[in-house]
Amino acid sequence: MSSGKINVSVENIFPLIKKFLYSDHEIFLRELISNATDATLKLKHLTSIGEASVEYGNPKIEIKIDKEGKKLHIIDQGLGMTSDEVEKYINQIAFSGAEEFLEKYKDSAKDSGVIGHFGLGFYSAFMVASKVEIITKSFKDEPAAHWTCDGSPEFTLVPHDKTERGTEIVLHIAEDSLDFLEESKINGLLSKYNKFMPIPIKFGTKQEALPKPEDAGDDYKTEYKEVDNIINNPNPAWTKQPADLKEEDYKSFYRELYPMQFEEPLFNIHLNVDYPFNLTGILYFPKLASDLQIQKDKIQLYQNQVFVTDNVEGIVPEFLTMLKGVIDSPDIPLNVSRSYLQADGNVKKISNYITRKVSDKLKSLFNESREDFEKKWNDIKIVLEYGMLSEAKFYEKAGDFVLYPTTEGKYYTLAELKEALATNQTDKDGKLVVLYASNKDAQHSYIDIAKEKGYEVLLLDSPIVSHLIQKLESDNENLTFARVDADHIDKLISKEETQISKLSDEEKEKLKGVLETIVPKETYTVQLEAMDSKSAPFMITQPEFMRRMKEMSQSGGGGMFGMGNLPEMYNLVVNTNSELATSILNTEAEDAKASLIKQALDLAKLSQGLLKGEELTSFVKRNFETLK
Repeated sequence: MSSGKINVSVENIFPLIKKFLYSDHEIFLRELISNATDATLKLKHLTSIGEASVEYGNPKIEIKIDKEGKKLHIIDQGLGMTSDEVEKYINQIAFSGAEEFLEKYKDSAKDSGVIGHFGLGFYSAFMVASKVEIITKSFKDEPAAHWTCDGSPEFTLVPHDKTERGTEIVLHIAEDSLDFLEESKINGLLSKYNKFMPIPIKFGTKQEALPKPEDAGDDYKTEYKEVDNIINNPNPAWTKQPADLKEEDYKSFYRELYPMQFEEPLFNIHLNVDYPFNLTGILYFPKLASDLQIQKDKIQLYQNQVFVTDNVEGIVPEFLTMLKGVIDSPDIPLNVSRSYLQADGNVKKISNYITRKVSDKLKSLFNESREDFEKKWNDIKIVLEYGMLSEAKFYEKAGDFVLYPTTEGKYYTLAELKEALATNQTDKDGKLVVLYASNKDAQHSYIDIAKEKGYEVLLLDSPIVSHLIQKLESDNENLTFARVDADHIDKLISKEETQISKLSDEEKEKLKGVLETIVPKETYTVQLEAMDSKSAPFMITQPEFMRRMKEMSQSGGGGMFGMGNLPEMYNLVVNTNSELATSILNTEAEDAKASLIKQALDLAKLSQGLLKGEELTSFVKRNFETLK
């Protein structure tokens, strides 16, 4: 038997580890299973190169709960340690920088970046244990060793009669951590952190149905056998080559990642790079509504198949955090508890690579099956449009596959759109005017008027469309977007020919004065326009600039000077060539004149979806009365 002191001059090292090193006590299990996995994989390597003359076999890691004894066991069949190795790796190296560590981190926040430098992973056990034992037998022909420590610098190291290769860690769970003896708790941690570890992990047993014998009769009762309950998938899809996977394999893995997700993903992107950094993974495009408030944090970050976090901000470009899937990289710099990213040049490189890979995949999907891509457009557009606004590198490539649909269900790329509209929708100043609607039903009458002129109208209904078209206008000379209800169609696309008003200037002045006494001036600006006599007599429009700035402010376009809080303002466009305009002028009775104007205004509001509540109720009653 031997005993001694761990090589550390500060007595309270363990409480400091517990207090400062880890933000989350539960990760002790992840650390210890990671150590067991390393020991097993190292043995595999040594046997493969002939440096370990033992049978590797089919090793597994086992987790056992002894609730009565208040103990938790982590058992592996890896390379094990000799007594000298325990002395070296557990007692010396782990604390070679302890004083430095204490001095540097005693006043800092929790989660300091030291695990990789000081080998403190094993000591995370003391976060939940009042005493820890290591029972280990090396693959070398040497006696087993038994190390014990109660959380003070004191330890004992004695021989043990263990005959099987590998290491068993025994945690004597502290009174304030007894929930780690609950099967449901451990099962949850294993599922969270170790679901895809490369070595099978056993946690108890389960009953498995035996195959029904061919000669079994109708009264046959299913028989069961007890088998190991393996909680992980050691060979997840992202560790395989894309050539070895079929579409169903990707879908099956998606269901494994998200068992409560019942919709199939639209498509996936398999990441696989080994230079200038190592990174593998699979990203899935789920069906997404046109909503920026989509739940993020659905991409899981792993390091050598060990779960780290589902907060991948920094590694994955922000616009792709709305996707789902897995990224695994040993080159991502993490802090001591492997819970948070540290600043590093590789992170930006990885982010740029993912952006490029996604762009290339989208272009490939577009080129290979444009029809299928168009069918999926409404489910993916919010991600791509957000990417164009937030990532310059993505914006550069987006022209090859980002689509602009029309109200008729046709799809154009920007280049195709310019070519298709050039002849008919270029105004007298040489500007190409792209008309669009944000709501096909609400703006139907305006769309209809544009179509009668032979104009194409896009359907752009995402919440960030105002930001997007602002960027497209700034990057494309002589291109402007106008919502179809922003003004009368002849003013939206102004041609050389102009309509002549039937009313004289004096009559127009008189008509405008009458209208302004009835129409609420705090909401509407009256405009008189000479239009085709068949056009609507009253039309409500909302100025493109003000509406767009207001929308951008409301959807996070900071710097819009609070425009999102401005009251709604509209133009009331009155057709001076309409019969209604003449009738209003010729009606002598003030009540009758006001009634005409109010009815026409309500009809115009109704066509824009602006007639609501008490006004709508009053309008309906008034019109029913005319039927009597």
